[in-house]
Amino acid sequence: MHVRDKVVVVTGGASGIGRALARRFAAEGARKVVVADLDEDGIAAVAKEIGGLAVATNVGIEGDIINLVQTTESQAGPIDLFCSNAGIAVYGDLNNSNEEWQRVWDVNLMSHVFAARAVVPGMIERGGGYLLNTASAAGLLSQIGSSTYAVTKHAAVGFSEWLSITYGNRGIKVSLLCPQAVRTAMTADLEGGGVAGVDGMIEPEELVDAVIETLAAERFLCLPHPQVLEYMQRKTGDYDRWLKGMRRLHELYG
Repeated sequence: MHVRDKVVVVTGGASGIGRALARRFAAEGARKVVVADLDEDGIAAVAKEIGGLAVATNVGIEGDIINLVQTTESQAGPIDLFCSNAGIAVYGDLNNSNEEWQRVWDVNLMSHVFAARAVVPGMIERGGGYLLNTASAAGLLSQIGSSTYAVTKHAAVGFSEWLSITYGNRGIKVSLLCPQAVRTAMTADLEGGGVAGVDGMIEPEELVDAVIETLAAERFLCLPHPQVLEYMQRKTGDYDRWLKGMRRLHELYG
């Protein structure tokens, strides 16, 4: 997948990773980049900068995702690449309220489900399409200090795997973006990026380099921090040893 002349949608596009993706896709020659977010002023600014289209969207509401897809198709054309990027973090343990769990679940998992429901049938009819889902290294490993983030990001990984298995032979490409610490609003209050910053903090623009490379190769896993692959191998190679190591990190960062 090369984005030149393609119609691309980016959720969470007002800032951080989403804004960096939108800017890069425009620079790479995308025919139209559609920027979606709750932050209407933010997406308006990004869309103006790159000559894109801004669509106010709450990704945790399926009707908003349907509207985003319909607006894109009516004003820009069929969607070639849908980047389901928006996400939120709520820190806590067993004391997180049911309302907090539901809010994080809707944004970090169900937004991917809503997007796939809205775009996959049309992509199949046209002969193919691409989904880029942003999860986190926390979805492959875990997240110290946030039960909701760890669980919902694992779910996002599982759903993305299922999409690739189920529709990969019908022309649907899926890539899964799983970074560690990136310098965004989500990490702004965490010194050094917190536990996710043990391998260093990267800028959103560095992450996008990895995305462009992954899309070109049409690989499933996009790991801007390559160390994550080694951590995954350690985890599956000796789960109990890995858990002991994570407990030590919890003592330091929990």
